[in-house]
Amino acid sequence: MELLFLGLAAGAIVAYFIFSWLNKNRKKEKEQHQSVVLMEKIRAVCKFITVEGDFSEIYHYQNVKDKWINLFLGSKKALILIEAKAHVGFDLTKLKMNAEVDQKTIYLSNFPQPELLTIETDFKYYDKKEGWANPFTTSDLTNINREAKQYIVEKIPNSGLLNEASNQAMETIHLIEKLVETINWKLDYSALKLPENNTPLQEKNPKKDVKP
Repeated sequence: MELLFLGLAAGAIVAYFIFSWLNKNRKKEKEQHQSVVLMEKIRAVCKFITVEGDFSEIYHYQNVKDKWINLFLGSKKALILIEAKAHVGFDLTKLKMNAEVDQKTIYLSNFPQPELLTIETDFKYYDKKEGWANPFTTSDLTNINREAKQYIVEKIPNSGLLNEASNQAMETIHLIEKLVETINWKLDYSALKLPENNTPLQEKNPKKDVKP
């Protein structure tokens, strides 16, 4: 009888440890799955616009490539008013993240540089002049619109929009932080630095006390 009791007790103890081990593994797998899903959700936000700027520029076009055609058939030129709206922000698919399941913490080790995400343009033609036998073709107008759009794109680096987006990088970090907190995890971004002056982003939010 005593042996039976001891056997049952030993079996119960062994069963308890096996159950605890399996439960611990299941919990760890669940947390790992949570971290993977969360990081995919963050990347799914994809392109996050933080700054937009309006441009209004006048673009002078003149066909100077076909000199002989212009000489005999007449040259063509146009004055184009370009109105554009540029959206600048961050492509979060480039974000580098690493999850520590035991600490329930996601670490950001790299933050993308601000970039032009989209640009909307509208063109209005003024003072359009064509040669007597050298009119504007559909291909010409397509090329002119492409050149005019590129003209605006080249002005963006000197417009201050990229710097302004860099200064608002913390807003993007806060968005990611809120997503992480939805599953009771922490976000550690102490390794990140602002593109402009290499100031740690963590210093911009002194209320946070996150240790790597």
